[in-house]
Amino acid sequence: MLDPEVCERARIGRDRRYDGRFFSGVRTTRIYCRPVCPVRPAQGKNVQFYATAAAAEVAGFRPCLRCRPEAAPFSPAWLGSRTTVQRALRLIHDGALDQASVDDLAERLGIGSRHLDRLFQRHLGASPLQVARTLRVQRAKRLLDQTRLPMLEIAARAGFTSLRRFNTVFAEVYRRTPSDVRRLAPRVGQAPKKKRPG
Repeated sequence: MLDPEVCERARIGRDRRYDGRFFSGVRTTRIYCRPVCPVRPAQGKNVQFYATAAAAEVAGFRPCLRCRPEAAPFSPAWLGSRTTVQRALRLIHDGALDQASVDDLAERLGIGSRHLDRLFQRHLGASPLQVARTLRVQRAKRLLDQTRLPMLEIAARAGFTSLRRFNTVFAEVYRRTPSDVRRLAPRVGQAPKKKRPG
């Protein structure tokens, strides 16, 4: 819950500690601002406080062009390029690169594929395709460990386009075939065998 007195003091004092924690909607202008807005503060009787920019917009206010509420701390613009990478990761995790290309993914994000690759290298140290490959192998490994599904179905569920590709990539990553890894895993529903003492 927002304390109006605390918010009012922060707004009048342009207290940076509260930037992103609330927004001020000015009834006379129908504009909402961050607490650090450089514009002369409106009279308190004309101000309403909101916990989020979305709440201020739902109430009929539009964002201030001077203090740019979209760039406030805790907002996507404040997080910068990390937000784009996080969005891309969610899409990749949901299979965005299993059947589509990096160009398609970049288009969904509203940026170029080269820029997307640069962001991934900067924040993750790997390309989108490398990240997608790792996620596929991880999915396949979980399925190998936790199910008795046939290899073809594991490959499909993990996001590989063919069984051959699955076997090749899995062997590159684990230095073992999927069948070898499955043999080493405990049987589904059984506890791992205990080693004999001595």
